[in-house]
Amino acid sequence: MTVPATALQLRSTVTSDATLTVHLEDVPVPQPGADEVLIQVQATPINPSDIGLLFGAADLSTLQVGGTAERPVVKAQIPERAMKAMAGRMGQSMPVGNEGAGKVVAAGSSPAAQALLGKTVAVIGGAMYAQYRSMPASQCLVLPADASAADGASCFVNPLTALGMVETMRREGHTALVHTAAASNLGQMLNKICQKDGIALVNIVRKPEQAALLRGIGAQHVVDSSAPTFMADLTDALAATGATIAFDATGGGALAGQILQCMEAALLRKPGEYSRYGSPVHKQVYLYGMLDVRPTEITRSFGMAWGVGGWLLFPFLQKIGPAAAQALRERVAAELKTTFASHYARTVSLAGALQAEAIGFYTARNTGAKVLIDPSL
Repeated sequence: MTVPATALQLRSTVTSDATLTVHLEDVPVPQPGADEVLIQVQATPINPSDIGLLFGAADLSTLQVGGTAERPVVKAQIPERAMKAMAGRMGQSMPVGNEGAGKVVAAGSSPAAQALLGKTVAVIGGAMYAQYRSMPASQCLVLPADASAADGASCFVNPLTALGMVETMRREGHTALVHTAAASNLGQMLNKICQKDGIALVNIVRKPEQAALLRGIGAQHVVDSSAPTFMADLTDALAATGATIAFDATGGGALAGQILQCMEAALLRKPGEYSRYGSPVHKQVYLYGMLDVRPTEITRSFGMAWGVGGWLLFPFLQKIGPAAAQALRERVAAELKTTFASHYARTVSLAGALQAEAIGFYTARNTGAKVLIDPSL
């Protein structure tokens, strides 16, 4: 195929007048270096982390879409109190999109790069909301012959996050785990991993229909935080599984503290010597998302052996080293259409992703509402 000299890329910019602008920009299509390949991007998902970069701290109730249908321009205002958090990206036209997949249409001279020519590959490296993306050949994951770009578009962030949670659990000496916002695409993957690996998992959801969804895929321990019996239900599930580590996608509010409280209550059901410092078993909650933007509330009622911290995928992968990270990637490739299959509510073009109705749909972050961008449309 003929590769154009320029192509579209989605960009997000914050300016000093507290305005966020998102638009499509013509950028040069790079010539791949010796060890690089050029990918025609055919599928790239909109993940929560992408939404964070795409719209920053903008108040989406002020969102306006101008321009044309082919070249929409989105503008929204950023509250004054949030501008300090945007200082690091002020005035920068920032590309967006953590991961994606597509066809290798040009390759550098090295054997490794040439071997990928014509292959469908998945990559993670930012700037994926674009028609073309140049990447080192060593960072490309060749998809199975029966897999499409859409099959492989989400094979990094969610699958590696789910596997990373299980690996963290093992490395820190826990035997079972807790996950919140558990009916998400990621949460469903985590259930499949735990069922396959024989790991007990406690799922916390926010709605009865989400609980039903998880039970429908075989989840054994599901508790609904909206139920009046939530704390008792959670304590029972923790006592049954022995889970002492949790990964919380909500981030704000009282949930992290409630999990620790119920972990302590479950541990104290076991006979043992009384201590005024509570159970000596360490209880850990990792915050890895911000679905709830309120401050995290911790009311200490669970002894002294506990911790709350942050957890992010890329620092975790750096911590475990290249060999261990590659082993996780190989498992994703082997189970791409089973354990790590992703499902999308709709597919849109680059321009379609900037329409007001589409923005309202994917920024709501509802279960089952994951959106895929196909920049080739």
